[in-house]
Amino acid sequence: MKGRSFIHTGEFKREELEKLLAAARAFKSGARRDRPLDGRQIALLFFNSSLRTRTSFEVGIRQLGGGVSTLEIGAGVWNLELAEGTRMEGKAAEHIKDAARYLSRVYQAICVRAFPGLDNYDEDMRDSILRAFEKHSKVPVINMESSLYHPCQGMADMLTIRERFGDKPVRVLHAWTTHPKALPTSVSNSLVLAALQMGHEVTVCHPPEFPLPDPILKQARGLKVVNDFARAAKGAQVVYSKSWGSPAFYGRRDEETKLRCEQYRDWRIDESFMSATADAIYMHCMPLRRNVEVTDGVLDSARCAIYDQAENRLHVQKAILTELVG
Repeated sequence: MKGRSFIHTGEFKREELEKLLAAARAFKSGARRDRPLDGRQIALLFFNSSLRTRTSFEVGIRQLGGGVSTLEIGAGVWNLELAEGTRMEGKAAEHIKDAARYLSRVYQAICVRAFPGLDNYDEDMRDSILRAFEKHSKVPVINMESSLYHPCQGMADMLTIRERFGDKPVRVLHAWTTHPKALPTSVSNSLVLAALQMGHEVTVCHPPEFPLPDPILKQARGLKVVNDFARAAKGAQVVYSKSWGSPAFYGRRDEETKLRCEQYRDWRIDESFMSATADAIYMHCMPLRRNVEVTDGVLDSARCAIYDQAENRLHVQKAILTELVG
């Protein structure tokens, strides 16, 4: 895996993902204390805000002996132009290809976080910012969340499930829940793809107007999709809730908000929902809206695994950096 980029888990074989999980468990248990990034420098580029991603990458890189620079695009770092062949007369001071080529000469890896705009569906499906860095960088590019994928979160999710259930496959329910605003599908995309790769039985429950993107559904062989929220919980061993926006309402946010917040206001995870499962654990990537997406009673119960997930970001990212860059 040395020298490769980490864009999404589908670009890796299952045995490679298993190797990453094994390394993450070794880091977490303390069995590994080596510093494979000694003398290496890593750039973290943020086009969007972050809490867990920023802290876990910074801490992890330092624990591995590396140096880290956190760069916020548009806040201390130039705005970047993405379009090829454009006459740069707008607010962007530098082209993304020039930034990537320069950073490749200074750093041994470039980590990028760039959310979708949720205005142009085709543009978001191209994952343009991340793919541009991958194209023009001479060093590995690690996806810290893009328009389409959040593979580090997906791997942390797999580690969390592995810790709770061992190596056996389990029934994972990924449930859409209400939210005040439209959100990306990247977490959901990576959860579904990684869980299927690792042999789990995956069901996604969402309102008819809120499917996952076509490029993901084409990859998700064996995925089951249902639209009946009240009955979806039956038999689930993992309930992983998340909200996301509707592809059909791109550029029409007011209409989508009314649909999501009025018609589907009751799509949230509560104690009654969890009681219908097969004694499932509850998972969410965070941040989350308490008592909107999920009730306090679920979040503050012993079945809640969200803090394990959050911590596991640190360990899987250390494994990824070690295998690709160390």
